[in-house]
Amino acid sequence: MEDFTNETIDTNQLPKYEEVEFSVLHPDYWKVILISLAVFFLIIGIGGCTLLYFNKELNPFILELSILYVVLLLLVIFFSRLSFKKKGFAFRNHDVLFRYGIIATNTLVIPYNRVQHVSLHEGLLSRFFGLAKIEIFTAGGSSSDIMIPGIEKEQAEKIKQLLMGKIQKQL
Repeated sequence: MEDFTNETIDTNQLPKYEEVEFSVLHPDYWKVILISLAVFFLIIGIGGCTLLYFNKELNPFILELSILYVVLLLLVIFFSRLSFKKKGFAFRNHDVLFRYGIIATNTLVIPYNRVQHVSLHEGLLSRFFGLAKIEIFTAGGSSSDIMIPGIEKEQAEKIKQLLMGKIQKQL
C-alpha cells in the first residue's frame, strides 16, 4: 500500500472529442425521412378530412385548420432537416461517438469495453435506398444506447464487424 499514488490529471492534455471529425449520415437518408413524414402527414390529412366531412360544425374553420396543417408540416420538415444535418458519428481507437440534437448538441461517447451487443437493422424504406441502422448496446439497459441511422449498408456491416471484434478482444 505504500506504493499507492493518486496523481492529478491535467485536463488540458486530454483529447478533445470536439476536435473529432464526424462522419455525416448518407444523403439518401434525408429521402427516407421525407417519405416517412409524407406518409405520416398523409394519414393525418386523411383523418382530418374524414373528421371535417362527418363533423359539419368544423366546416367554418376549414381555412384555419388547413393553414395550421401546412404550417405544422413545414415546421416538422424544417426541424427534421436541422436534426439530419447535425447528426454525425465517429469511431476512434477506444470509443465510439455519436452527435445529435437540434438546439442543443449532444455527444454520446461510449468506450468499446462497455459495448455488450451490436445490431444492424434495415427498414423497408432504408433497404430500398441501401441504408441501415447500427444499434449499440451497453450493460444495464434494455434499449440501445446509440442508434446511428442512415449508414450505407456495406459500411454498416463493416462497422458492426469492427465493434464485434472490439467486443471479442475484451473477452
